Amino acid sequence: MKNNAELVKYAIELRKRLFKCLFVLFIIFGILFCFANPLYTLLAQPLLKHLPTSHGLIAINMVAPFFVPFELTFVTAILLSMPFFLYQLWAFIAPALYQNERRLIWPLLFMSTLLFYTGIAFAYFIIFPILFAFLTHSAPHGVMLSPDMSQYLEFTLKLFLIFGVLFEVPVITILLIWMGVTSREKLIKIRPYAIVGAFVIGMLLAPPDVMSQTLVAVPLWILFEAGIFLSQFFIKETAWKKKKT
Repeated sequence: MKNNAELVKYAIELRKRLFKCLFVLFIIFGILFCFANPLYTLLAQPLLKHLPTSHGLIAINMVAPFFVPFELTFVTAILLSMPFFLYQLWAFIAPALYQNERRLIWPLLFMSTLLFYTGIAFAYFIIFPILFAFLTHSAPHGVMLSPDMSQYLEFTLKLFLIFGVLFEVPVITILLIWMGVTSREKLIKIRPYAIVGAFVIGMLLAPPDVMSQTLVAVPLWILFEAGIFLSQFFIKETAWKKKKT
């Protein structure tokens, strides 16, 4: 009976926090919906700068001019609401954590959110201008590049997600060390392979020129080094956990 009462209590608490998250999400969405079209224009700006002034994106689907900005607005609202979502998650699980786990998880939540936003900004301000300049200038003679607006949104959102996840390397590194999966010494030993891997990712995500690939690879390498450096502050937490088990 006691366990059932606790489960009901947790379920009520979880539902309350989910309602708070949905409320904040729809409030932000309602505000942004008034700026749905300018928001899409802002997203398309890195490509529009490289297209002829008389041409732009096209809409193959009849309802795309309405639903595509609508979709972008909803995704943006989720991204802007993410810090509040993570805070609600933290507030829900914090009572069940040990003191040392609280000291670890809260900074990691903050760091992961900041790094994800940084990855999105890196894609928009660094990768997009280089990538779209390359694509528009590499089109064969007589071919006019006019992407569909829904395909452009899908493409850019994928890149945002990819770079947002890639910029989580320091957090992933810290978690792997904290959980005892690996150690700083092992990661330091595989540093040459990590550098090669960063340049391989740069080759896959950037245009086929050395400068563009380096602009992608070097930040990834720096993030890997940052993870190794920051992990030293969590070694004591890992040792405590091993001693406890």
